[in-house]
Amino acid sequence: MGSGTRRRRRWAALLGTAALAVTAGGAFACPANADPQQVDFATHCVPPPIAGIPPIDGTTTAKITVDDAAPKVGDTVTVTYTVVKPAASNPVDIALPADIMTPTGKVTLGGAQSGDLTVAGPKKNDPVPGKGAFPSFSMTGTFTVTAPGSITLSPGDYNIHTSYLLELDTPCTVSTPPAPVSETITATGGGQTNNRAISLGTASGKPGDSVTVTGSNFAPGAAVTLAGRAGAAETADKATVTANAQGSFSGSLAVSDKATTGVVAYEGSAWSDDKGAGPAAYVVIDDTPLPAGSQKVNSSVKAGTLSMTQAGDTVELAAVDYGKGGFSRGSLQTVTVKDFRGGPAGWSLTGKVTDFSGPAGAKIDAAKLGWTPVCLTKTGSPSTCQAGSPGAVGSAGATLASTPNGTLTGGEFTVDARLSLNVPAFTPPGAYSGVLTLTLT
Repeated sequence: MGSGTRRRRRWAALLGTAALAVTAGGAFACPANADPQQVDFATHCVPPPIAGIPPIDGTTTAKITVDDAAPKVGDTVTVTYTVVKPAASNPVDIALPADIMTPTGKVTLGGAQSGDLTVAGPKKNDPVPGKGAFPSFSMTGTFTVTAPGSITLSPGDYNIHTSYLLELDTPCTVSTPPAPVSETITATGGGQTNNRAISLGTASGKPGDSVTVTGSNFAPGAAVTLAGRAGAAETADKATVTANAQGSFSGSLAVSDKATTGVVAYEGSAWSDDKGAGPAAYVVIDDTPLPAGSQKVNSSVKAGTLSMTQAGDTVELAAVDYGKGGFSRGSLQTVTVKDFRGGPAGWSLTGKVTDFSGPAGAKIDAAKLGWTPVCLTKTGSPSTCQAGSPGAVGSAGATLASTPNGTLTGGEFTVDARLSLNVPAFTPPGAYSGVLTLTLT
């Protein structure tokens, strides 16, 4: 799977044998993630001219969350910008019904990686009384980690678009940018890095409007395709630009497809994780008048995450006799994988084990642990789970299960394995245990 779509969850389970081992309490390990910090910042909001009221200088309360606070270079991080309390309110006396607000905005990156990330939210809100306060709303976007170290995320400018009777915008800018840091992630070095990046001149527009796309770190002189995205699929909206000698470009893309949710840029004529950037969030605001007596019904499907859970954290293997040895057998605690990302990437679940430590420094080599994987796919899942090959696990590791890349992937999967520890005949009696670490990418 491409580096831009990887997600990591690391879990550990203690393994032992019933007669040879007294198992310690197991635990799983995953990256620490502090609670997001809610911040306040001064904001200048400009009501639409029809309201006939002056700009509003107030305070916005916001917070930023991420789906991975400890990514590797090359990983894609999903960012959610939540405006808890907007500085602006409904500028008119007319009450606004539910689900007519479309928010867009930017998140400012700092530290090891700099730039602005565009974010957009669904058309979803509670009813707003005339001159009443706007409700809280959330916007999401993604960026690819290009450098190791601490990366700060601060809330930026945002715009509230309302579609009721009239199409109106209330842009709100940070009075003294950047706003306070709301979240910090720590990136570690990864494999080959794709440093290509794009930013958009605006995060929304009407059907047919053009958006300015600015790119950096592309191959000098490369032909770059700009394209609209509707989830994991490309739309018919495309344009071509040429990167300059420094690998940068600025081009224009006309976006007509109302289903577009983002914009990507890539070298050549077909998308590649290694030679592409984005998607940058973009919302097409449909202002097509409805026929008399009609009601427009909107809905959305929200992308989720790749995650895993396990039924327990300790495995008890059967006893073997001193002098005879043989296979100490048992079953892996059942692992459930849920892939709700809704993109083109598959996943891989691998495992590796430490040596089994026993009394007085005695050990059983990690290569002595083998498994026979089994993987079941829940009915209706777009992807089909493939079990790994039977064999040794060892300290180098082996694949437990996986799903392939595809046009649209996802689903729920149950992963099990029969475990067998080949204990040498005259292994000293006593307790032996090792740690099996499962990694989902």
